[in-house]
Amino acid sequence: MDQRTQFVGIDLHQETVTLAVLEEGAPSPRDVQTLPNDPSKLRRYIARVAQAGPVRACYEASACGYVLQRSLTRWGHACEVIAPSLIPRRPGARLKTDRRDAARLAHLYRSGELTAVRVPTEEEERLRSLVRCREALVREVLASRHHVLKLLQGRGQRYEGKEKWTAAYQRWLDQIDLPEPDAYTLRTYRALLETKIALREEVGRKIEAFAQLAPWKDVVARLVCLRGVRTVTAMTLALEIGDVTRFATARHLMAWLGLNVSEYSSGSQERRGGITKAGNGRCRRILVEAAWHYRHEPRVRKALEDRRRGADPLVVAHADRAQRRLCRRFKDLEARMPSAKAVVAVARELAGFVWALMHEGGRRLQP
Repeated sequence: MDQRTQFVGIDLHQETVTLAVLEEGAPSPRDVQTLPNDPSKLRRYIARVAQAGPVRACYEASACGYVLQRSLTRWGHACEVIAPSLIPRRPGARLKTDRRDAARLAHLYRSGELTAVRVPTEEEERLRSLVRCREALVREVLASRHHVLKLLQGRGQRYEGKEKWTAAYQRWLDQIDLPEPDAYTLRTYRALLETKIALREEVGRKIEAFAQLAPWKDVVARLVCLRGVRTVTAMTLALEIGDVTRFATARHLMAWLGLNVSEYSSGSQERRGGITKAGNGRCRRILVEAAWHYRHEPRVRKALEDRRRGADPLVVAHADRAQRRLCRRFKDLEARMPSAKAVVAVARELAGFVWALMHEGGRRLQP
């Protein structure tokens, strides 16, 4: 019997899974089912679908993660996770249901109009969660500091020093005499802040420990040779970007990071706007943060020298070339535009140097 490929569009939720089965060449799905999100029931259903032909399934990337994709792969069926932001959408469409979404995914998947995301390994996903946990703690520390500052501002307490959250600032906080219950509130906020800082440092040490293990050790050792890139930053880039060989050129990586300039040109009129902000926002943010280090003159301080100890001379030469170019670039751009715009342009070029360093063995580096 001639078996045709069965394209399965999946609308995935925590409790339910809606599946639309579209046969190759058919004008509409031959079956649409809503099942409980139960692996055993899903496996039996997919097995029945596979009797008519090989299964090719897809679903949108979401908070449900890659559990279903890995399960379908183990069961011997092809499954891809689709980038939601790149799904074609009709402006006039006003009807949305799980059944319609599943059927539409099946049609678009069969016609090749969907873009799949890279599915990380389970180890990558676990480490990525650890790195994102530290990011959450960084935000929590900032929130707790704001609680302290707003309380003091509301009580007319002003610090006359230059910088806050230094040792001198902490001594000033110890000397503040507030009536109850403000004193108790301030102590609670400070205790909460200290707890969050301790957790952030502990998670940071855990990330640095994993950075010394294979397969992350080599790529992290290369990335930390760049100015403004420490171990946590390098691990974030390595885990979020993943397999850098899927980007044929550095410009492809820049586009994936959303650092390219947007454009809306037609006819003789050319319009260019801000960056596209497509793709991975975490990598884009930390690259911009690292790019601020190139605002100053090229130099190798002790911390950077320590990170480069034992590194491949070719990698160090590449990092030095990046520093010279990016510092010069920042200076030139700052002369004709605001620093906030200049740093984004420098971050875009920094992504190119990161792309070269992340290739195994530094194969993209030039002597």
